[in-house]
Amino acid sequence: MNRVKNQFDLTGKVAIVTGSSKGIGESIARGLAEFGAKVVVSSRKQEAVDEVAASFRADGLEAIGIACHVGDEAQLQNLVDKTIEKYGGIDILVNNAATNPVFGPLSEMNGDVFDKVMNVNVRACMLLANKCFPSMSERGGGSVINIASVEGSKPSLGLSIYSISKSAVIMLTQSQAKEWGAAGIRSNTICPGLIQTKFSSALWKNDAILKQVEKHLPAGRMAQPDEMAGLAVFLASEASSYCTGSVFVADGGHLIAG
Repeated sequence: MNRVKNQFDLTGKVAIVTGSSKGIGESIARGLAEFGAKVVVSSRKQEAVDEVAASFRADGLEAIGIACHVGDEAQLQNLVDKTIEKYGGIDILVNNAATNPVFGPLSEMNGDVFDKVMNVNVRACMLLANKCFPSMSERGGGSVINIASVEGSKPSLGLSIYSISKSAVIMLTQSQAKEWGAAGIRSNTICPGLIQTKFSSALWKNDAILKQVEKHLPAGRMAQPDEMAGLAVFLASEASSYCTGSVFVADGGHLIAG
């Protein structure tokens, strides 16, 4: 009875979700909590993560907030240490935090911009996963979920360095999967398309761009953050026990559109 349904149960699991005070990260954190995980909500400001964690607890979910700027390695270590201190270990890591401070031609980009984007979008994902690795190994395995983007496979004009960083996240995921499988740790990537968040507001608040996107997509619309949560729950749970090194696209058909 419920032999398949129970595979999605995350009771007793501990999850860290970066960039989870809003948008996709907040939706994923809530989804994991609703399926039973103890969730650490994390982003740069303590007030923001405390507010989200409190809203989860008000709904009967288990969550705490730990502030962390993922570009600072000392703060990454603090995030891991405090999580283990509170909950005893780590089973699930969702690397969702990202930045894209510029929009424009590749020829106008400079080294400082490149370094900032790669530090937050790629280096931080590698470092935080490495810091979670010992705990996951000790607990018999775990799940790393790296949030990339369709931009990592099909770049758009004006998003060059962001696209480069997300392509690197895909390869990081596959490297983690290949090296960490023996420790029972799976690593997979989610590549969202256009989601209605503050992060992507420069695109969807532009009526001309939004209309073009809606006309281009087979789905005919952009997505809402909650539409990414179910996929994350699947990848965090035993329901995806044979999935590792995979790239899961949720883009409304962007990659197949002409």
